[in-house]
Formats: sequence, C-alpha cells, structure tokens
Amino acid sequence: MDEQGYLYVSDWYTNEVWRYQLCEEGSTLVAGGNGQGAGLNQLNSPGYLFVDRNHSVYVSDWNNQRVMKWNKGATEGIVVAGGQGQGNALTQLYHPQGIVVDTLGTLYVADSWNCRVMRWTQGATRGTVIVGGNGPGAGANQLNDPVDLSLDQHGNLYIAESNNNRVQRFSIE
Repeated sequence: MDEQGYLYVSDWYTNEVWRYQLCEEGSTLVAGGNGQGAGLNQLNSPGYLFVDRNHSVYVSDWNNQRVMKWNKGATEGIVVAGGQGQGNALTQLYHPQGIVVDTLGTLYVADSWNCRVMRWTQGATRGTVIVGGNGPGAGANQLNDPVDLSLDQHGNLYIAESNNNRVQRFSIE
C-alpha cells in the first residue's frame, strides 16, 4: 500500500499487477497485461511488489528470473536486476522473491533459490551478494530460502527465511 491509500496486487496466474483505491470501485493495470512471457511488457508469475514514492512499481518476476521496474503510467517495464536466465552469477537470479528499495534507489532482492540477498545499485548490470550465497543452511553466513525483506530507518535489513523459520537482522550501512 502506498501513502495515498492505493493497494497494489500481483496476480500470479494472469501475470498482471493491479492498483486499487480503497473504498472505490475499479482498478488500474500497472504492470503486465500482455499474457505470460519474457517481453518488457510481460510478466511470468509476478510475486512480490515494492512501490516507491514516485509510484514506480518494482515486481519480482519469478519465472523470468528478474526484477522489473514499471514507472507510473508505463506500458513496458525496465529490467533492474537479473534477466540473464536462471543461475548464480552476479548478473543472474534464481526465483527472486522479496524486494525492497532504499531512499537512494538501491534495490535489495531475496534471491530465494540461490539462498542469498543481493544489492543492485541504480543502473547496475550486476549485483553484489550482501548476505548468504554460501549454500543453504542455518549458519551465521547462510540463508535457506529467503522470501521477504524489509529495511528500517537505521540501516538494518530484515530477512525472512522460509526453510529456517526465522527472521534475521543485518546492518548494511
């Protein structure tokens, strides 16, 4: 939900993202809507969303192994992370899930099946592993299916892991 009371919903099956104004009828398509696919105007199983203060919508595009940014009113998205096929190179993601963007526009991605969290600065063609990436596990330097992320005002990144049933806090500043 954004500060103006709009609710954003990703529809995994129709490959669309919709915006709803609470207490009003109707909705607005904000991403996808052109069938399942890998084109810049398409999504393939959109999952997690993040909406910035400019109403740009970031979408974790699960089966396309990428994160897309859709500027307000755009008919096509921009690949801001991944999009180079499934894998564990610094240019790739493997089923991205939770995403969050800080006030500087830096994107953090829960790269779930690679058991890592990656940071992508604006305009970067490759990310940086900031947590995990050491195989699945419960060790201090490991994650196991990170699914969601949150940032607080103190520079802490919170990571929710599905297979470890835990939430961890990391200082990233």
